[in-house]
Amino acid sequence: MTTLFLHATIITVNTAREVIHDGYLLVRGQHIAAIGKCPPPSSITSSDSEPEPETINCTGQIMIPGLINTHAHLVQSLLRGLAEDLPLHNWLCDAIWPLESVYEGDDGYHAARLTITEMLRTGTTTFLDPMVTYRAGWEGVCRAVGEMGIRGCLGKLVKFPETNRQLSITDPRDRDLINMSVATLIHHHQQYHGQHDGRLHVWAAAGTPRGAPASLYRDLGDACASHGISITMHCAEAPRDREIFHDVYGCSAMQFIRDTKLCPQPLPPPPPPPSTSTTRTTTQSGSSQTHHLVLAHMVNLDLEIDIPLLRSTKTAIAHNPSSNLKLASGIAPIPALLDTTTKIPEVSSSPPITISLGTDGAPCSNHYDMIREMHLASILHKGANHDASLIPAETALEMATINGARALGLETEIGSLEVGKKADLVLVDPYGRGGVGAAPWDWEDIGGGGVTAVTTVVHGCTGRDVGVVMVDGVVVVRDGEMVKGGREGEGEVVRQARMAVRGIRGRCNSGAGRVGGVLKCGWKDV
Repeated sequence: MTTLFLHATIITVNTAREVIHDGYLLVRGQHIAAIGKCPPPSSITSSDSEPEPETINCTGQIMIPGLINTHAHLVQSLLRGLAEDLPLHNWLCDAIWPLESVYEGDDGYHAARLTITEMLRTGTTTFLDPMVTYRAGWEGVCRAVGEMGIRGCLGKLVKFPETNRQLSITDPRDRDLINMSVATLIHHHQQYHGQHDGRLHVWAAAGTPRGAPASLYRDLGDACASHGISITMHCAEAPRDREIFHDVYGCSAMQFIRDTKLCPQPLPPPPPPPSTSTTRTTTQSGSSQTHHLVLAHMVNLDLEIDIPLLRSTKTAIAHNPSSNLKLASGIAPIPALLDTTTKIPEVSSSPPITISLGTDGAPCSNHYDMIREMHLASILHKGANHDASLIPAETALEMATINGARALGLETEIGSLEVGKKADLVLVDPYGRGGVGAAPWDWEDIGGGGVTAVTTVVHGCTGRDVGVVMVDGVVVVRDGEMVKGGREGEGEVVRQARMAVRGIRGRCNSGAGRVGGVLKCGWKDV
């Protein structure tokens, strides 16, 4: 299959950070074959051995790399609006964990289809799920990823006992611990990693440290390093999490990560080849480390300790501004983490910290729209730090594209629009549905001092302005709706989700407690 996009404003996010006006992009098979300014040379499309490409006219539209959501709970879309106005630990113990513990049958499958529909329609082409629980149904979630054409990294939950009376933490999911072991993770990685034409990646999702012995986390780190399994974990999310690290483990968050070896470990140098060359080789994926680590949130840190360790361990961060604000966890110190002017020797000699972006789950952000998350990530830190220069739109877009790819170890495949990379891309159509929120952006005003295409996407659009989405060279969204099933199929996804959550709420509330949405402030349903 060959597709030729014409007359687009292309935000490449390539090394030179070029924005191509009136550009073309040619997709051949799964990869980008050519990119440049219109008109395209006839040589790139004229071939007797292949049919004429499908041509898509992109006049007035902005092309961006597929967005990468590095912290998205796939099966929590069913719980949207059921745990409002609660701080993190009450939100977990009183609502989310009880609800997740009664999933059954195809509940997780229907939730995953709902989430993936929302993500694709709003421009996300790759995601990292940080916690596929046992009762969500691993096989059903994998099936949803395969059916819907998205690129997904699924975190198989490895859980240690989380119920802790001293910390007033009760987790009903602890009854399924035997199914969330390190051995089960390794089995699932061997069986599922690389399925669906390589779109499915299996990660380890480590449970948040809340009193379980550090030795169990060290066993997980060793196992992941040995088997090349990447790890993601919620870390230092709420103020209480920082207290737990210090009171229970006697260390900071990143000291815990370092000491348990959850972070990437350097691969031993290979033996020198028989020839005189001593050039070091890398793994097949091009990496010189055992695995990748993405820590979500990282709000409540010991900065003087944790920043040097973040850089030296090559640990990436998933920033979740919507979730952190809604759960009153605080604001992640992103400007400090991005600061490369520090004079600390062990920091200045290490590579910068990779900051990516995630929406978290529907119960704590109410959406999976990465364009909305970019907008918030860009403006939040300006106000919090009284510095309007922080996190410009360009940086927010990098977080959602190339930084996300780098966090996942996929930067040679996705995250920017360059020849040879996978054809994961999005067309944003600011005026396509009669919208005026991006006006007066003018695609014909090139370098004239008008509003830029990057500002237009990050601050003038939302996911509802997405018109076309391509993953792996296949168009999965066209004219703002899913190609498979169209509006009727989307309606069926919603219908199944509504039925599933009724059952979940009924089972969860069969006892004395009641979990669910309720009007507040004297408001009432009539």
